[in-house]
Amino acid sequence: QVQLVVSGGGFVQAGGSLRLSCAASGQKFDSYAIGWFRQAPGKERDFVAVISFDGETTYYADSVKGRFTISRDNGKKMVYLEMNSVRPEDTAVYYCAAYSSGSYYNDFGYDYWGQGTQGPG
Repeated sequence: QVQLVVSGGGFVQAGGSLRLSCAASGQKFDSYAIGWFRQAPGKERDFVAVISFDGETTYYADSVKGRFTISRDNGKKMVYLEMNSVRPEDTAVYYCAAYSSGSYYNDFGYDYWGQGTQGPG
């Protein structure tokens, strides 16, 4: 089991940058792929990005590709989401989650979730 705590949210003007952090505790963090999702008011929770357990592979939603970067530091049990050139449509609550099975792009494939943080608009 892994516990996740999200931090780093806040307001950023359009065009600015923001970095979100996802701190993990518990066992076997480095065996989990970790994903970021976001949920805007009145909308479903959407996939943003995912990084493999070893950090070698990443996938992004088309809407953030080229602007957002996901990374991880297994030694520190941290996953990051660097958001650049933010847009008004990036405004949402952001969650990190530990992947379990199925498609990376569907939130029901993730077992453990952080509490969410508001960002960036």
